[in-house]
Amino acid sequence: MSDHSDHSGHDHKSAAAGHDHAPASFGQAFLIGTLLNTGFVVVEAGYGIAVNSVALLADAGHNLSDVLGLLIAWGAASLSKRQPTANYSYGLRRSSILAALFNAVFLLVAIGAIAFEAVQRLIHPQPVAGGVIMGVAAVGIVVNGATAWLFARGRKGDINIRGAFLHMASDAAVSAGVVIAGFLVIRTGWLWLDPAASLAIVAVILIGTWGLLRSSVTMSLDRVPENIVPAEVVAALVALPGVSKLHDLHIWPMSTTETALTCHLVLPGGCPGDTFLHDISAMLHDRFEIGHSTIQIERDEHEACLLAPSHVV
Repeated sequence: MSDHSDHSGHDHKSAAAGHDHAPASFGQAFLIGTLLNTGFVVVEAGYGIAVNSVALLADAGHNLSDVLGLLIAWGAASLSKRQPTANYSYGLRRSSILAALFNAVFLLVAIGAIAFEAVQRLIHPQPVAGGVIMGVAAVGIVVNGATAWLFARGRKGDINIRGAFLHMASDAAVSAGVVIAGFLVIRTGWLWLDPAASLAIVAVILIGTWGLLRSSVTMSLDRVPENIVPAEVVAALVALPGVSKLHDLHIWPMSTTETALTCHLVLPGGCPGDTFLHDISAMLHDRFEIGHSTIQIERDEHEACLLAPSHVV
């Protein structure tokens, strides 16, 4: 015999205190950031074509990917708030993971095209207007810096907002690199500095994209979030009063900001009551940021549970 007690732990008060959720608190920031960056992409790409600068075109391509990234993140964040249905019992929370994966793949394709063009320019350098490059890139510093500032206040509470902040802050740094390249072209006349700067931009994007790709793929495969150590969760649950064993533990990301857990706890004395389950939920939330927990209670520690072996899913 076993008691099957499911408890889903959503502590809305504590969650609200620690997180600024994107659609509710940052919808305006997403809108302003998208408009600013879209306008800058048009200007930068136009000047890049006019003055024959692959560095400007590379940065414009990067900023275009930022616009798409903001739109996708904004859309996914909105979709993740939709109510569950019979067929989508968790709602559309995982859309944020799919958005991150799409952004990573798109960025890889974009930087491949930029790198190819830059290599061609290194082999066959072409004249560029260093002053124009500096002026346009300087505008990029202002645009990306202002967009980063819009997300600064929420960067510690929401991983999506933190990602937007870091991405825009790094873009401001990349634009600064383009300014330096334009200055050096003017001072030295070395035309190869323009495509070299674009390759440096590609390297910066690749480093950030690789991390995004790795994280989105592992999330898609239901890997335990990186901020959680499974052994520590096991130790915390086994240490609860009355618990003799634990098995069938699963921890996975429901979205880029929410984590779920299910497990079987063996309590020979039976479940002490709903307060015990509420306390487990609160502990998992406060210590491990696990917001959705489902606990099954089993009483007979000698009765073999079909899901007890670690290799059984």
